[in-house]
Amino acid sequence: MNISVPSSTSGVGRGAWWCTLIGFALLLAWDAAGADLQLARLAAPGGYFDLREQWPLAGPLHAGVRQLAWALALWLLAGLWWPTGVLRRIPRSARLQWLAGTLLGLLLVSAFKHVSQSSCPWDLIEFGGVASYTGHWGWPAGDGGPGHCFPAGHASAGFAFVGGYFALRRCAPLHAQACLWASLAAGLVLGLVQQLRGAHFMSHTLWTAWICWAAAIATQAVAHLAAPPAAGIRAAHDTA
Repeated sequence: MNISVPSSTSGVGRGAWWCTLIGFALLLAWDAAGADLQLARLAAPGGYFDLREQWPLAGPLHAGVRQLAWALALWLLAGLWWPTGVLRRIPRSARLQWLAGTLLGLLLVSAFKHVSQSSCPWDLIEFGGVASYTGHWGWPAGDGGPGHCFPAGHASAGFAFVGGYFALRRCAPLHAQACLWASLAAGLVLGLVQQLRGAHFMSHTLWTAWICWAAAIATQAVAHLAAPPAAGIRAAHDTA
């Protein structure tokens, strides 16, 4: 499916809209199937997540990656005035769009976690905790545990940068594709790390991917609406 052909009304490819809607439907189907608990049991065959505190899952692939994500966010922020690397190939408006989409994705994930009553796998009674498995839509009853686990904040360190695809696709299409797949791959790997540690269910990771993608779609649509009607592809040296 081609997601790079922009529509005339929003600047978002029709394929991208279809990916968003189909992804949402598949996530609802995943939740209904109850596959989360089955996968969690595979990661804790003895009723305990043996990899919970193991290096490098609990070290470089946890705290280290989080620091790297904030460094990339600071690079995007600094790039509004002092662009380096691929940022020099796109106008300031596109750089602002990428930064805004990244921050919006992180903010939405954080906001959902703040109000979520869903606990992490390692908090379940089955794995030595105190919570009962109820899924992550059991608001406001909760599951008897600490909650605030849904969606996956750690995976957002990768998924949040997916908006670079839309920011880069006109002036640097190859970089746009690389950004898209690198962001998705990084988020998925980070989600799998947390799955193995017992820190998240797989659906937490998949919903984080969808939220960050939706944030990228939204910022692209707003940027398209805010652009001058006659604006074409601006030169990458637009840094004033």
